[in-house]
Amino acid sequence: MEDLFPTVGRWASGYDREEVEEFFERAKSAYESGDTGMSSADVRSAAFDLVRHGYDPAAVDAALDRLEAAFIQRDRSEFVTSASQDAWMEQVAERATSLYPRLVRPPGERFAPPERGRGYDSGAVDAALDRLVAYFDEGAHLSASELRSVTFPSAPRSRAYAEGPVDAYLDRAIDILLAVE
Repeated sequence: MEDLFPTVGRWASGYDREEVEEFFERAKSAYESGDTGMSSADVRSAAFDLVRHGYDPAAVDAALDRLEAAFIQRDRSEFVTSASQDAWMEQVAERATSLYPRLVRPPGERFAPPERGRGYDSGAVDAALDRLVAYFDEGAHLSASELRSVTFPSAPRSRAYAEGPVDAYLDRAIDILLAVE
């Protein structure tokens, strides 16, 4: 599987080729065999060491996004076959409902600030969450890839949210968006 992805320059850092190739080989095997030992969550949480002259992180990350969507589609197809499309959508709606308590909080109060130092700018995070509210309440367009690619500027503690809870929340929201795409 040599050169599965483009590499970065000889002196630049990219993802460890061996780790990436091993992960994608395992994922391919799991996907093709229907093995439930690997899930979309495993794909989303995949991490690779940075090494000189490794694979281009942007290319690998894009492939991981597609792979995650494929695992979710496989799960959806299997669920719909054994239950129904309506049952799938009910399950997704229940998971989406779990996002609402945070969405109805006032802007600036949706997440706790970082314990110290800097975090994600609360205004930028609130803007992304407002797009999620518009998606759920008004049917506004929002794709998983749009939400996944959002970035937040850094801000001092007084105007910031802690990064970990924001990232975890957005992961859950992305999972829901992928389930209905």
